[in-house]
Amino acid sequence: DPRRNRPKMSTSEQSCYTLIHVPTDTELPSEQQLKEKFEKGDDKGRVEALKKLILMCMNGDKVQNLIMYVIRFCLPSNDHTLKKLLLVFWEIVPKTNPQGKLLQEMILVCDAYRKDLQHPNEFVRGSTLRFLCKLKEPELLEPLMPAIRQCLEHRHSYVRRNAVCAIFTIYRNFEFLIPDAPEVVSTFLTAEQDASCKRNAFMMLLHVDQARALDFLSDCVEQVTTFGDILQLIIVELIYKVCHANPSERQRFIRCVYMLLQSSSGAVRYEAAGTLVTLSAMPTAIRAAAQAYIELIVKESDNNIKLIVLDRLMELRQTSAGEKVLQELVMDIMRVLSAPGLEVRQKTLSLALDLVSSRNVEDMVMFLKKEIAKSGNENADDASKYRQELVKTLHAATIKFPDVAVSIVPVLLEFLSDDSEQVASYVLQFVREAIHKMPHLKATIISSLLDGLLFIQKPKIFTSSLWILCTFADTNDTINQVLDVVKRSLGELPMVESELRGSETNENVVPGTEEKKTVRPVVTADGTYATQSALSSIVPKGGEKERPPLRRFLLDGDFFLAASLATALSKMAANYAKLNKGSVASINLLNGELIFMLGSIVHLGKSGLAKTNMTDDDVDRVMTTIRVLADYGAEMEETMIEKTRYSLEMLLSSRKGELRVGESGQRKARDTVEADKTILFTQLAARGDAVGGSENIFDLSLSQALGTANKTAKFDFSSSKLGKVIQLAGFSDPIYAEAYVNVNQYDIVLDVLLVNQTGDTLQNVSLELSTVGDLKLVDKPTPCTLAPADFTNIKATVKVASTENGVIFSMISYDVRGATSDRNAVYLQDIRIDIMDYIVPGTATDAEFRKMWSDFEWENKVAVHTSITNLREYLDHLSKVTNMKILTPESALDGSCGFMAANLCAHSIFGEDAIANVSIEKANPLEESSPIHGHIRIRAKSQGMALTLGDKINVAQRERRGPKQVVAPPSEVEEMEKMSVN
Repeated sequence: DPRRNRPKMSTSEQSCYTLIHVPTDTELPSEQQLKEKFEKGDDKGRVEALKKLILMCMNGDKVQNLIMYVIRFCLPSNDHTLKKLLLVFWEIVPKTNPQGKLLQEMILVCDAYRKDLQHPNEFVRGSTLRFLCKLKEPELLEPLMPAIRQCLEHRHSYVRRNAVCAIFTIYRNFEFLIPDAPEVVSTFLTAEQDASCKRNAFMMLLHVDQARALDFLSDCVEQVTTFGDILQLIIVELIYKVCHANPSERQRFIRCVYMLLQSSSGAVRYEAAGTLVTLSAMPTAIRAAAQAYIELIVKESDNNIKLIVLDRLMELRQTSAGEKVLQELVMDIMRVLSAPGLEVRQKTLSLALDLVSSRNVEDMVMFLKKEIAKSGNENADDASKYRQELVKTLHAATIKFPDVAVSIVPVLLEFLSDDSEQVASYVLQFVREAIHKMPHLKATIISSLLDGLLFIQKPKIFTSSLWILCTFADTNDTINQVLDVVKRSLGELPMVESELRGSETNENVVPGTEEKKTVRPVVTADGTYATQSALSSIVPKGGEKERPPLRRFLLDGDFFLAASLATALSKMAANYAKLNKGSVASINLLNGELIFMLGSIVHLGKSGLAKTNMTDDDVDRVMTTIRVLADYGAEMEETMIEKTRYSLEMLLSSRKGELRVGESGQRKARDTVEADKTILFTQLAARGDAVGGSENIFDLSLSQALGTANKTAKFDFSSSKLGKVIQLAGFSDPIYAEAYVNVNQYDIVLDVLLVNQTGDTLQNVSLELSTVGDLKLVDKPTPCTLAPADFTNIKATVKVASTENGVIFSMISYDVRGATSDRNAVYLQDIRIDIMDYIVPGTATDAEFRKMWSDFEWENKVAVHTSITNLREYLDHLSKVTNMKILTPESALDGSCGFMAANLCAHSIFGEDAIANVSIEKANPLEESSPIHGHIRIRAKSQGMALTLGDKINVAQRERRGPKQVVAPPSEVEEMEKMSVN
């Protein structure tokens, strides 16, 4: 198998220092044209010719015949552009012959660069030293060593720091050329004053001689804070490596890390804090690191930096010691909320909520109150989302610490009149849970709702507020107050007569306010005067007054509000009847008033005065409530009060913890062990045939290696790298090819194996690639030569721009040595890129799902055709093939009714979201094998994601069709009969 004997490094895997973009329309000159330009052209012409030669060299063309022309006509030039291009050319040009020996011409090149290392211009010297770092031929470097040593004493820091880098690289690759390099660089470091030169010298000692680096650090540990930030970063790296390799050195250098926490560079403080946490688990060290992180987040302006450092703070919280320290710094963490980025604020609120305790929760609530007040002055969209996060945080804090609810409730209830419906809905969810679970807050909540009900501008918020009032109003005074507010919000009753009366009043125009014709002069385009008339009218005195909110909603045609109002009023009537069981007259009086209101609403809905008429469903609901109120019975109390409270309790218990801000799937690691935890002694474990699933995986593997436990089943290659190999060519093709497609986050790496199956040597074997879709080929694979029965690996990188299905087409072209025919080609199998490699399951709350459903522009409706007969099994299969997470809770999916509706959500690595709604039913619910019918509606922001997800579902449905019936082969007698008939 060729894959077992792969070379350690193929041609495409060699070190690459330079990438040059080659336009597809570039025309490369012939060898004779380049010779003429080098020989007869000026410096400008030679620059252009050398550029073309570099491109030819990178394409794999042979340029050995042109090397002497470059040496003769380009090396003596003093043009700086030409000198820079020569550095690139000598870096990429082959310097050895086919036998592996150094070309004779390179001796002349070496002499030229020895002169450049002594050039009076510091730029020429420094760039030459940088070039020498990339040479891998010791024969070229050996004559240059004295000149490189002299550059360490040059007056310019640019030359000295590049000389250190050259010595470092040469010592690491060819130690025999400069065996005393650590001593030379150590002496140089002691006397050097430039920060960049000291950094390079210290970095070299860090990698080649840590003892000398530690001696230097010990001598100048008090001056560490005065060093430049680039040197301080290297010092932190040295301390980290040394202390982890030799823990006894921690006490020697941990004070230095503390000093670097006060550095003026943010990068140094970040690295020092991370190193300090790994070196010490003491509370003082964790507190110092945490404070450094917090200062970085507050002072840095880049949101990406803030997010990275916030992640480090969250990692600190994973240990018990770190959590205790961070709990004391909650108010310092809250300072991060001054940052403008919404994602930074969300992470900060999540972290603060996890860390807050009963000691500082009141301070946190006061801080959040101020943030709520300030959020009104920000950008409308961002401010609305930020207020949502603040409300959810206060909600979670109240559930976690009920004692602070008294101070939180009045603040949150001010948001009921907010322009954002989502903010108000979050407030009402909090209020509903608080009034149900905290009876001592009932009076405060009801009073605040009564005061603010008439100022609510959204129908849904008004309905929900009214439902809370009517459900939890359990005193006569409260019920009368609620009834009074409902009357005021409806206005004058009956509404139809009052509206008609108001319209008649508006039609009677006050004398002196009739329409008047006004005439005024106008100047035309040619400069002459013309007259223009206009009709103007004066607004009648005593115009129409502002309508109350509930009346305005009903006139706008929102009669679902009427059905909800009827239900809420029936609950209030049940509460009143429970309080006044002995007074039938008062109960009838209240019910009569409610019936009068509801009857007036029904009349308005059928009168045509509203923008849209009342639907039959809403009429039925209101009329049912009227009949219940008119024929009041004892069962109304049980239905409207007790069952309602039970349903609310079930809802809140099923959604427990759903509104938690920034909830992550990971839980904090606890450094605790249960007292009764069983201790497993591997040596005492019985040797059995079956291996249970509760064993420690390390102990299990150790037991299998020792032979005390049976080994697991044979390895499944379908889940390994070998299971993802795609065959591109056939076994009878001259060149066999197969590819492994490795999908990274934003790019695809194709690892293609080519095997020469012929007896000829194949030259210029090229892998030609082209893409369809949002795929882009990054680099062109380098041509190679294959001996008979030889093989090689070629790698190519393809960039991915969006979540869409893509196809990669490929072919192999090659020449046969000694053949006179044209270039040969092998066409390969298409490589299809699966969208599922870029999609991960997503999460979204109900409110976020509804908002995305209304915002997303593209929808793809897919019909259900499947052989699966179980509804839940089909939903799980759909979630698996699309990588979409089922958002509908398990409690809503339980049971075995004949239909199912569920929501799903997924995210892509490119920041795109996709949501889906599944509505399916069985053709005959009573029959278990009955087929499933229905539709899947997919919505996404981009068209490509909606279409490709739909295609994926259709393909998965075709693959799950029922198995085909296998027809038995005909017998020999039947075959003979057929032959005789024919």
